[in-house]
Amino acid sequence: MAKKRNNKDSKKIRTAWKLFAFLWIGVFLFFTLLSMGWLGFMPTFEELENPKSNQATEVISADGEILGFIGVENRSNITYDELSPNLVNALIATEDVRFYNHSGIDPRSLVRVLFKTLIGRQSSSGGGSTITQQLAKNLFPREHKSKLGTVFSKFKEWVVAVKLEHNYSKQEIITMYLNTVDFGSNAFGIKTAAKTFFDKAPSELTVNEAAMLVGLLKAPTTYSPVLHPDNALQRRNTVLHQMHTYNYLSDEDYEKFKELPVDVSHYSPQSHNDGLATYLREYIRTYMKDWCKHHRNNNGEHYDVHKDGLRIYTTIDSRMQRYAEAAVREHMSKEVQPQFDRELRTRKGNPFCDISPELQEKILVQAMKGSDRYYQLHHNQGMSDKEIRKVFKEKVRMRVFSWKGNIDTVMSPWDSLIYYKRFLNVGMMSVEPGTGYVKAYVGGINYRYFKYDNVQSHRQVGSTFKPFVYTMALQDLDMYPCTEVPNSEVCFEVWNQPDWCPKNSSHERENEMVTLKWALAHSINWVSAYLMKQGSPEQVISIARKMGITSNIDAVPSICVGTPEITVYEMAGAMATFANKGEYVEPIFITRIEDNKGTVLERFTPERHEALSERTAYLMIELMKGVVHSGTGVRLNYKYHLDEFSTAIAGKTGTTQNNSDCWFVGITPKLATAVWTGGEVRSIHFRNMTFGQGAAQALPIFGHYMRSIYSDPSLKFPRGDFERPSVPLDTEIDCAKFQQEVMNETNYDF
Repeated sequence: MAKKRNNKDSKKIRTAWKLFAFLWIGVFLFFTLLSMGWLGFMPTFEELENPKSNQATEVISADGEILGFIGVENRSNITYDELSPNLVNALIATEDVRFYNHSGIDPRSLVRVLFKTLIGRQSSSGGGSTITQQLAKNLFPREHKSKLGTVFSKFKEWVVAVKLEHNYSKQEIITMYLNTVDFGSNAFGIKTAAKTFFDKAPSELTVNEAAMLVGLLKAPTTYSPVLHPDNALQRRNTVLHQMHTYNYLSDEDYEKFKELPVDVSHYSPQSHNDGLATYLREYIRTYMKDWCKHHRNNNGEHYDVHKDGLRIYTTIDSRMQRYAEAAVREHMSKEVQPQFDRELRTRKGNPFCDISPELQEKILVQAMKGSDRYYQLHHNQGMSDKEIRKVFKEKVRMRVFSWKGNIDTVMSPWDSLIYYKRFLNVGMMSVEPGTGYVKAYVGGINYRYFKYDNVQSHRQVGSTFKPFVYTMALQDLDMYPCTEVPNSEVCFEVWNQPDWCPKNSSHERENEMVTLKWALAHSINWVSAYLMKQGSPEQVISIARKMGITSNIDAVPSICVGTPEITVYEMAGAMATFANKGEYVEPIFITRIEDNKGTVLERFTPERHEALSERTAYLMIELMKGVVHSGTGVRLNYKYHLDEFSTAIAGKTGTTQNNSDCWFVGITPKLATAVWTGGEVRSIHFRNMTFGQGAAQALPIFGHYMRSIYSDPSLKFPRGDFERPSVPLDTEIDCAKFQQEVMNETNYDF
């Protein structure tokens, strides 16, 4: 009996061992087949070596600041060296304290999950996922939503985690993890998160800041310092407690840091509508979409500007860009718009000036059809124009722009169209003459609410076109800055119409002989007409073309007073030609494009050619200096005191008929700037010249801007004079001396 019992026991033991062996063989086969991808998707070696994530394209300034992102997700990768030790310590203490001691899976955590979380139902005991497992989940998201599918995906994450540990160092895994996680507020990855919440690089994060960001990983919305500051404070202190528990913080530091408040003073969500140089970023985004169609990566696929993490290095100087945007905001919000609003009160709030109700209606209908709301109703919901018009008349809750801050209100979409028409807008661009590099670009007053880019739009230029006319006089008519011409009425014959006779804006020195320098300084229309009659429209247009003006210009005499419609971009580039000794350099925005590994994909150099002689360019600078020293641009000195910094500033004001378009172009030896201000359409304008002229609307923006640039020691902006031509001038540019020389020569001839 004992022998039979022993045989039965032995048989049971052998059976148990067989079952145990089969179990482990089954487990081994299961994970082997899982690893090989026979039980569903499993990343290949190449995919592990080059894991894909949606990396936004970075738009980077010339001085190294990220201006913004272009992409599906605001994500930009960094290296381990760019991480603050505070960040790494906070992450390990909170998420995976044995990170450096396991190979992707932490057995102790799994046992804790089994007995405390699953059996003991203690949800507060934490999860069992290591940082590496979380990285696996981020890189290769789970495919199943059912409980069984979730368990199956968990096993796959184990396999991927082990493979990641085999292929990457611990530092690389930490870096990859922080590059892939979502911090909320449209911030994907630590680089964007540090910028969004603290306006810092990841390497600059303090203990408190690092703890707050790591705390966000548990639930970005629940622990958002903006939406739920109390939750954020509590969660940050939990992370600090973990750091203290695992000896990453001393007792003293822990007590000090946990008493500090959560600081969101630098919170700035990174979105396409906000941030620095928004209009330029949109221009670059449009350009890059076309660029990607003509460029392929190593796999033969077209680049994707939204996902491939390209780096676009621009010519923009972030400091000068800030000064440009601040100058626009300062002048438009405190001077121009308040004054225009006061005038609108006398016009019963109507932003349109002296046009028929029918034309107003036409303009508003056109604006309605260009709105996002119309597109949604017409294209997505199939509504007719009559139905849409009815919807536009119904009041709804909306947020609208104001210079004092966005306003939540109730308004009909139709009334909002009229409301937005009352805002005067701006286009401004600065270019470096010698390189063609665009240093500042402001397409409007607020990109979120005014998408139209006024740098690229065509606007009537008024008297800022006169430098082209005077250039023709110096170059083709053998005149000098001090040549005297009659300030008398000039008329042109027009076929089948009455003669065209331009008018002066003032009667100063009418019917006298005046110098070209005085005439340009005071923007005398009769003198411009006189010069045009001595030459021809074709000659002026030819000069403008050489200086980079590509817009359509009709060969008619009226161009002498500025009837052509030209862009801010073209005008800035053309004016830079005078400062660059007559050589035109095409303005460019991008210097190079790199892939996400830093490989240069393309470099950009501007087109350049000789447009004018050195002599002509220098003499025109002298003429335009007169505008600033004693003419229509004199308030740059008496109000903005730019002469305290430099006397080497040339410029020209411009105002079109009915005060619709206001311009100023300003030139220094190292910077040429064009500024336009006005309404969305030409029927929106001031009634009088007091405020509705270039000297009052556009010039002050240049004044604020240049004062900031000159005052910034980090820019080291040059203050010296324009470089003289390599060949001595053949004329005197001091008009008093010039007239004396003429008198002496006349007496000698007599």
